[in-house]
Parts: sequence; structure tokens; C-alpha cells
Amino acid sequence: MKAKPIPEGMHSVTPHLVCAGAANAIEFYKKAFGATEVARLPGAQGKIMHAMLRIGDSAVMLADEMPEWGSLGPKSLKGSPVTIHLYVADADKFVERAAAAGAKVTMPVAEQFWGDRYGQIEDPFGHRWSVGTHVRDVSPEEMKQAMHKMAAGEHQR
Repeated sequence: MKAKPIPEGMHSVTPHLVCAGAANAIEFYKKAFGATEVARLPGAQGKIMHAMLRIGDSAVMLADEMPEWGSLGPKSLKGSPVTIHLYVADADKFVERAAAAGAKVTMPVAEQFWGDRYGQIEDPFGHRWSVGTHVRDVSPEEMKQAMHKMAAGEHQR
């Protein structure tokens, strides 16, 4: 039997996070995001060489930092330019749960011009996440007008 090029249950794009303390990160994601652990491959000195979680219908891979291989997490790099977006059924409750588990809310959840309730958090390992719940459909023209209004308001500050 021929193997599928993309394994069952996987999507074309899968985040692969590097964490200082991957075992702790797994527990955080379970508590804060409702993640389920699919696999964990420990290596030498107890470091996690590879792990996979499911958050909703998506997979997230992660591993411990391995500086000797050039594999560093956001804390070692003094931040991350990457934000991972999560669509969830209730962004407000999701962000509340994540904050209670130790995430830092960097942008409170609010209704946005593109039709989502949307906010941002940073997890204790330095990874940035945006969280949204689509609450209304917005036409491209409405979105463009609302974006220009927002930009004009910010520009006047």
C-alpha cells in the first residue's frame, strides 16, 4: 500500500514550535487551549525531540530548544515575529481560559472591522497567538471602508 503524501488528519501547513521547556508547554496548551497530546518522543537528558498536539482540528508540532542544532525558541531569540491564528467558537472564553492558565493578553478581544471578535495573547514560552470568532460577514467594500476609517482615526492621534 502506498503512503499518502499528506498523512490523514494533517493539513498543508502545520506550525512547529520550539519551546524552552516543551513538556511544560504541552501541559500549558492542554490547560489553556484544550489541546490533546498525540505523540511525544523524548530524547537524551529528558528533552522532547518531537511532540504533536491537536488544537481543534489542527496539528501543532513542538520540540525542546536544541541550541547545538540552531533550534531556539522565542525567549532565546528575544521575541517572535510570528503570530499563529486560532479560529474558535468563543474567542472571549478562549482568551479568558488561556489567561487563567498563564498567557499574557496583549490585545483584548473586541469586535473588529473584518467581522471577527479578535484578540491576541502571548504564551509563557514566548509564542504569539491571535484568537478569533467570526461573528458577521462583511463585504470587501465594507471592509475597505472600515479599514480606511480606522487608519484615518489612528493617523490623527
